[in-house]
Amino acid sequence: MDELAGRVVIVTGAGRGLGREHALLMAQEGARVVVNDIGSSTSGEGSDPQPANETASEIRALGGECIAHSDSVAEWTGARSLINTAIEHFGDLHVLVNNAGILRDRMLANMSCEEWDSVIRVHLRGHFCPSRFAASYWRDQYKAGHREDRSLINTSSTSGLLGNVGQSNYGAAKAGIASMTIIADKELGRYGVRANAIAPAARTRLTEGLSSQVPDEGFDPGNPANIAPFVAYLATDSCDLHGHIYFIHGGTVQLMQPWALHDAISINDRWTIERLRDSCSQFADTRFPGIEALSDSTE
Repeated sequence: MDELAGRVVIVTGAGRGLGREHALLMAQEGARVVVNDIGSSTSGEGSDPQPANETASEIRALGGECIAHSDSVAEWTGARSLINTAIEHFGDLHVLVNNAGILRDRMLANMSCEEWDSVIRVHLRGHFCPSRFAASYWRDQYKAGHREDRSLINTSSTSGLLGNVGQSNYGAAKAGIASMTIIADKELGRYGVRANAIAPAARTRLTEGLSSQVPDEGFDPGNPANIAPFVAYLATDSCDLHGHIYFIHGGTVQLMQPWALHDAISINDRWTIERLRDSCSQFADTRFPGIEALSDSTE
């Protein structure tokens, strides 16, 4: 139970759900943890330090080292405060797990600008702001000769990678997070930082009514605790995975393929609309069975 001994970890959105499970397991594995959660509703309204404090208290009761932090990670000053809290309290930062999020589902024809902006802000900006300050710190540490393994772990979703009706705001943010992860890995690898993202499927406050029900007996695939071991593995200094997005559900971990070129039409000239009309028909019925099967399994 010491896979993360000596590691300093930040988990955002750790007051409940997936983030809480990440923080608990990492503390059990020896990490010193900063639990961040603004304590808002599922739609992002209000704030309450109690969820973060409760997770931190639970970790300390189990003998772990932990500190709670309740500033918003979507705010520039809040994100800077979060990174500085880990460094000042524990002396370093090895792992940042960006997990905080909200939902404001609405069909595109009915979505308000505020519903769009709030979800993009919490998810996409809420990943960017802490990542920016962590990246700056890690770069400076590397240049100063303090060269340790660092891990950035982001939280994407099949809603962004495969699409889901009623979630154009959430899906756009999650797709952006996946792309940001791949780019961050390319940029930060030179400083000893590995960046990965997960696309988890589990039963949380945000998925009530959508995820599978609790089985009467046996293994529960929807338990959010199923996601934490892979996140903890990504946080270890022995992990060599980087630059990828992983779908996780129950006991399954699946590597997701990023955007890729597939079929093609080509001529040695400039296309005309008429010729495109004749040639593009082959695209119309293209299907990707593996992706469709995964999409069906998460609905």
